[in-house]
Amino acid sequence: MGFLTEAAVLLGAAIIAVPLFQRLGLGSILGYLCVGLLAGPSISGFISEPESVLHFSEFGVVMLLFIIGLELEPKRLWSLRKRLLGLGTLQMAGCAALLMPVGLMLDLPPSIAIFLGLTLALSSTAFALQVLNERRQLATPHGQSAFSILLFQDLAVIPLLAALPFLAGRADAAPDNGWVIAQSIGVVIAAIAFGRLVFPRVLALIARSDVHEIFTAAALFLVLAMALIMQWAGLSMALGAFLGGVMLADTPYRHELEANIEPFKGLLLGLFFIAVGMSVNLALVLDNVWLVLGLAIAMTLAKSVVLAIVGLLARLPRTEIPRLAAIISQGGEFDFVLLTAAVAAGVIDQRIASLCIAAVTLSMAATPFLYRLGERAGDRLKESRPFDTDFGDDTPPVIIAGLGRFGQMVGRMLKMQGISFTALDPNITQVEFIRRFGSRIFYADATRLDLLRAAGIDKARLLVIAVDSESAALTIAQLAKTHFPHLTVYARARNRHHAWKLMEIGVDGVVRETFASSMEMSVEVLKGLGYPSANAINAVRTFRDFDNQLLKDTYAHRNDTEQLMATEKAAMAELQSLFQQELDRGRARDSQREEDVAANDHEETRDDADTEAPARGA
Repeated sequence: MGFLTEAAVLLGAAIIAVPLFQRLGLGSILGYLCVGLLAGPSISGFISEPESVLHFSEFGVVMLLFIIGLELEPKRLWSLRKRLLGLGTLQMAGCAALLMPVGLMLDLPPSIAIFLGLTLALSSTAFALQVLNERRQLATPHGQSAFSILLFQDLAVIPLLAALPFLAGRADAAPDNGWVIAQSIGVVIAAIAFGRLVFPRVLALIARSDVHEIFTAAALFLVLAMALIMQWAGLSMALGAFLGGVMLADTPYRHELEANIEPFKGLLLGLFFIAVGMSVNLALVLDNVWLVLGLAIAMTLAKSVVLAIVGLLARLPRTEIPRLAAIISQGGEFDFVLLTAAVAAGVIDQRIASLCIAAVTLSMAATPFLYRLGERAGDRLKESRPFDTDFGDDTPPVIIAGLGRFGQMVGRMLKMQGISFTALDPNITQVEFIRRFGSRIFYADATRLDLLRAAGIDKARLLVIAVDSESAALTIAQLAKTHFPHLTVYARARNRHHAWKLMEIGVDGVVRETFASSMEMSVEVLKGLGYPSANAINAVRTFRDFDNQLLKDTYAHRNDTEQLMATEKAAMAELQSLFQQELDRGRARDSQREEDVAANDHEETRDDADTEAPARGA
């Protein structure tokens, strides 16, 4: 079967499976794994040699590390050195100590059992970072700790590979290994110098050519070149790509490089997960199902325990420790590399390596589920304290539910006008911070009727709903309009559909959160294009008034898709007519202004001529 046919089938299957798994809340990774399992030799046999696909798709991991490197400036990476060395060493040593008995149970000598323990201590950079990126938690304390440990693990692969000849009993390899280590250090220094001093100048020359595809080619060349050079030196390809990204992180080309690499990274990373799914040997797993499950569970539990201890020693918040323990408790892609190399060197036999690879793959597949459990465990460990119930005797005329970025702007404006208010927010950190500035804010959940009453809502004149959650905003609005009909309610809406739901409840004023700022930006854009300030303001005011009216008009047809589309189509035609009329009036004003200027010039010329005539007569 041809390459194009295989690629088309895999892409088509991924297009169906991945959105389906995302819709079910299982994550994209399991979707890719499922596609790989179905297409691999264990089930359909559509792809008979998954090793070739896995080898090619490893460049997805390489590009992922390059993009991560682009987001880490050298100064920031240097600031991570203590966490990288400290947490990484603790994790590797602790996991090796707990997993060494696994090797002994498989009748391996102690030295090789230690090697197996260190190998199984490695985690999946691709899986962990993909899950963190999907949930936007890479910048969290547990995300940063996980990244530091993963980076240390990538570095640890180098000495583990170098140790294989010794474990195989080839003591004569020592001089060569010394030379390899020196060569590796030299290559790293040369790569850093090239990425720091030479390649930015090359990119500058390419950028001046204004040929976009050549810039993309240069970005791909840099990633591949750094990866291949590091591989030639006996190092990790991912490490080379990461260093290349770090060297270019503080250059002006960072965002352009990231945008060019991102599509290739996404496709190849998805192919990597498909290849991992293909590599699962179902026959071996079924024949040794309890042994494989036992290996996977032992590895996951041991790493979770060690990571929990590491989190405690690193003084992570209690809520972050279960997340750290879950996100990198699986095996890693470098396990495949090390176990394959160990078989080739005669250190481990093929059966043990296959069983370990199957256990690692199962642990990878469980990562999204484990992380979800870690998140739930972390949520249960949140520090709880009773909500405020004593709001004092003062009853300000305004209550603000939610004092985040949106609510703070409203509160500051009221404060400037000397209008007092009571703010309610369920985020204790936010409450304690804002209280330092003298604001009247309380730790309270505004979706609770009893707390609204305690805050004096029955005596207030106006309620501002500025919470982030759509459902919470709807709940607060329903409570306010049901129990306090005298109250005027203004609400922040996330979008048009949210605005309609608030209007259904009877909210007096609905403000879409990004609408006003987008209108202000539109004024600046028109002025930047050369529009006079008055014209720009008038054009935006026309659109703003029209769109607000359209929001009210379409409210009646919000549940009728066909009528809604017809109403919006007619409204757009009306808007175009309004703009055309405005344009015609502007042209008429400009034409009249030009005629007035021409008449004034003519009058001044005639006056000058009348003045000069007596002078010539004299």
